[in-house]
Amino acid sequence: MVFALMISVICGARGRSLEKELLSYVRSCRAKIGVAVITDTNDTVCVNNDRRYPMNSVMKLYQAMAVVETMQNKGISLDSLLFISDEDLHPETYSPMRDACPKGNFRISVAGLLKYSLQQSDNNACDILFDRVVGTNDTDGYIRSLGIDGFAIKVNEKEMFNNHELSVKNWNYPLSAAALINKLFTERLYLPVYNEFLMETLVSCNTGQKRLSAPLLSTGAVIGHKTGTGFTSPEGLPQGINDVGFVMLPDGRHYAIAVFIESSCCNMEDTERMIADISGLVYKSFMKE
Repeated sequence: MVFALMISVICGARGRSLEKELLSYVRSCRAKIGVAVITDTNDTVCVNNDRRYPMNSVMKLYQAMAVVETMQNKGISLDSLLFISDEDLHPETYSPMRDACPKGNFRISVAGLLKYSLQQSDNNACDILFDRVVGTNDTDGYIRSLGIDGFAIKVNEKEMFNNHELSVKNWNYPLSAAALINKLFTERLYLPVYNEFLMETLVSCNTGQKRLSAPLLSTGAVIGHKTGTGFTSPEGLPQGINDVGFVMLPDGRHYAIAVFIESSCCNMEDTERMIADISGLVYKSFMKE
């Protein structure tokens, strides 16, 4: 498998120190946590990367890249309009777009749908893109063509809403997600108009401000990221809280980071704080140099 080539390699004192800090922190948490960090020198640090974590809405990052690839290959502008009927809008799922236009019957660009999906994690926008532009199987296939493995995309948002147990069919290892967002920001996979749109949209993400972004506020660092939030347990506890990001430091250095939390025994606020704490540890490891 291609993913087998992406072995975690820790180089230098910073990598060894960071791994030790992350391991110590993760072991103190009442949750299953996986972490992956890829530096601008392609060193990697991973914790619990041998476990499959449900993607939840991190799937929308994978989808967005497949959508942009499809539009570029067909020579179609992201400004192309799609008609949205009331039947396209699931009435119960999370959807700021539906809340803004509850009766449907409007036109919106592919770019607009991507913004709703990536910045606000809109489930209806996501499924419309799956239905109209590129499906789950083709999304899975495209990401694999980029050399990324260790993941699967099998179901859409509506299928997961109707049967919560299907959420586990969309999964990844933390390193897979970190490698994907690192590839997007460092390799310029698409023509500038498409590539810049994706990066700028992720930098403007509105969700998960208490996760990876929290310790970076007022530091001058810029982060492009995509969150994921799963369904709650019968006890009301979050069962899948994720964030995947690419961090650009003021001095020009950068790193990709993915944190996936499953089966948390804590409330949402405390679970999100775990992601923020991990993000802070990684940021501080760079600032020590």
